[in-house]
Amino acid sequence: MKRIILITGGERSGKSTYAEKLALSLSASPVYMATARIWDEEFRQRVLRHQARRGKEWTNIIEEEKHLSKHAVEGRVVLIDCVTLWATNFFYELKADVGRSLEAAKQEFDRFTAQDATFIFVTNEIGMGGTSGNEIQRKFTDMLGWLNQYLAAKADEVVLMVSGIPVKIK
Repeated sequence: MKRIILITGGERSGKSTYAEKLALSLSASPVYMATARIWDEEFRQRVLRHQARRGKEWTNIIEEEKHLSKHAVEGRVVLIDCVTLWATNFFYELKADVGRSLEAAKQEFDRFTAQDATFIFVTNEIGMGGTSGNEIQRKFTDMLGWLNQYLAAKADEVVLMVSGIPVKIK
């Protein structure tokens, strides 16, 4: 039975750790889908730390920057970490065009979640920290905020992570 779970919160709020534990509680062998594009060495080290934390229970570890729907996950529990980095890939390639980036991400989300699977999406609430002085950052914050609203509306459950504590929103 199809199920969509959205886990959101600020940086270092415990989103990924919570999502991984949730996925493992729902399946002995969940799928991990990483959406990150490695931009620099600091980020590469962050990715390596995440990889080291995961055990061999994780199957089909998929690195996919944009086209989630090209992967068949029928009947599986799949963790997508994270929406923020995934949205960045659309935003970057579409030259910071908020409307086109948002529409492309929404369409891809709909194609991907048309499969009969349990989806656990991790995202960030980047708009909670104030307004940036940088125009591109403001545009991305808007786009991600609207995308998060779209995903939350489609989700069966929404969890907000606050200081490592899950707070059920929906």
